[in-house]
Amino acid sequence: MEPSDRLHPIEDQGNASVQVRLPAGATFERTQAAELAVERYFLHGPDAKNVHTLFAVTGGGGGASGQNSGQAYINLAPFDQRTGAKNSAEAIVDRASGAFHGLRDAQIFALVPGAIRGLGQAAGFSMQLQNTSGMSREQFAAARDRLLAEASTDPNLQQVRLSELPDVASLKVNIDVPRLSAFGLTPGDVNSTLSTAWGGRYVNDFIDRGRVKRVFVQGDAQYRSEPSDMGNWYVRNNQGQMVPFSSFASTSWTVAPVTLDRFEGYPAYELDGQPAAGKSSGDAMAEIEKLATQIPGVSVAWSGASYQERLATGQAPLLYGISLVVIFLCLAALYESWSIPLAVLLVVPLGLVGAILFVTLRGLQNDVFLQIGLLTTMGLTSKNAILMNEFAERAEKEGKRIIDAAVEAARIRLRPILMTSFAFIFGVFPLAIATGPGANGRIAIGTAVIGGMLTATILAIFYIPFFYVLVRRGVRDGLRGFRERMRRRREAEA
Repeated sequence: MEPSDRLHPIEDQGNASVQVRLPAGATFERTQAAELAVERYFLHGPDAKNVHTLFAVTGGGGGASGQNSGQAYINLAPFDQRTGAKNSAEAIVDRASGAFHGLRDAQIFALVPGAIRGLGQAAGFSMQLQNTSGMSREQFAAARDRLLAEASTDPNLQQVRLSELPDVASLKVNIDVPRLSAFGLTPGDVNSTLSTAWGGRYVNDFIDRGRVKRVFVQGDAQYRSEPSDMGNWYVRNNQGQMVPFSSFASTSWTVAPVTLDRFEGYPAYELDGQPAAGKSSGDAMAEIEKLATQIPGVSVAWSGASYQERLATGQAPLLYGISLVVIFLCLAALYESWSIPLAVLLVVPLGLVGAILFVTLRGLQNDVFLQIGLLTTMGLTSKNAILMNEFAERAEKEGKRIIDAAVEAARIRLRPILMTSFAFIFGVFPLAIATGPGANGRIAIGTAVIGGMLTATILAIFYIPFFYVLVRRGVRDGLRGFRERMRRRREAEA
C-alpha cells in the first residue's frame, strides 16, 4: 500500500477524453490531421473493441480554444464487454498515451475523467504556479518552461501539461496618445471602432416571423483580413469628422499569451498532470511541489480536487484519535469503569492490522475509502470486545475470579461474535468484488472491512479475554499497592 494519501482512486466511469495541442500558429488543417490520427487509433487500433463511440471537436476543449487545439470524447464499451484490468479505462488510456508519445507534430494527452465532477477535468493533480516575486512576463514564462521540462523527465510524473494554450503571435496596435488628443479623439473611441469593425458587436433586436433575433455589426472580411487593412478604417472625433487610423496608430507583431490568468491575486499558470504508474496523487503532488520550490520567485497553490486532497491529508490520525476518545468515554459511562474501556480499545489494532494487510495484498492505495473502512473496522472490533467484556464484568460481580469470569464470557459469547462478524463479512463481500462505475471505491471499502473483521474475529476471540484479565489484574494490583502505600504513610505519620 502506498504511504501517501490520495483523495479518491481513479474510477472507471465508462468514458475517457483526449486533449490535442499543437504549436502556436498551427493551422486548422494540421489540428484536424492530428485528431484523425486519434480517431484511427481508437476506432481501428488495438483497443477498438473497447470503444463504443467517439466524438471529436477541433478548435476548442480542455479549458482552451484555438485552431491549434482539439478535444475528443470517448464512450467505452459496456462493462460486461470489458472484463479484466487490462480493459479498464485506466489501462486503455495508458496504452493510448504510449502510442501517442512518439508523435512529433502534436501533443496528445489521453485522460480519465476525475471521479468527482466539478473538481478538475481529469484524474491527477491541478497546481497553480504563482508569480509572487513580481517577475516580468518573460521571466515567469521561462520559469514555467523550466518546470515543465523538469517534470517531463521526472519518473514520478507523467502528462504534465498547461491548461491553456502557448503564447501566440499577435498584432499589436500602437497608439500615439498626443496625436489622439490633437485630433479630438479618446482611447475609448478608438477601442469602440476597432472592436466593432474587427470583432463584431451586438447592437439591436428585430422581429422576424414572430421570433426575436439579434443584430450584430462587423466589417466585411475583405476589409479586415490583412494588417494593412487597419489604415482603411476611420474614427469619428468629437467634431463629427472622420480621422483615419494611419494618422495616430501603427501596427507591429509581438508574442502574447492567449489568456491572462490570476490565482489568489497573483499571475499564475495552471499545470495539470498525473502520477506515474504505481504512484499515488500524493506522491505526484509532493514531487511537482519539490520541483517548483527549486525555481526562485515562484510559489505553489492547489485547486480542484488537489486542494481538497491537501486539506484532507494528515487529518486521518486526528480522526482516528477522536474516534478512540469517543469510544472510550462512551464505554466508561456505560460500565462506570475506566479499566474495562481500556481492555476494549486494546483489541482495536488487531482489526486495523488485518485491514491494512488485505489492502496491501490487493495493491490498493491509501485513499479516503480505505480510511472509511478503517473507521468501520474500529467500530466492529470494539463491538466484539464489548460483547465479551460485558459478560465477564457481570460474572466478576457475581464473585468469580477475574480469569474464570473472562473464560466464561468467552465461552458464552463465542457463537454470537462469530455469527455477527461473519454476517458482516459476507454482507460487504459484494463490495470487494464490485465492477462497473464507482467500483474502485467500493472495492477499497469492502477489502478493508473484510480484512479487518477476519483478523479481529480470529485473533480477538483469544486476545479479548487476555486483555481483560491483563487490565483488570493490573488495575486491581495497582489499587491494592496504592492502598498499601497510603496505609503505611498514615502509620508512619502516626
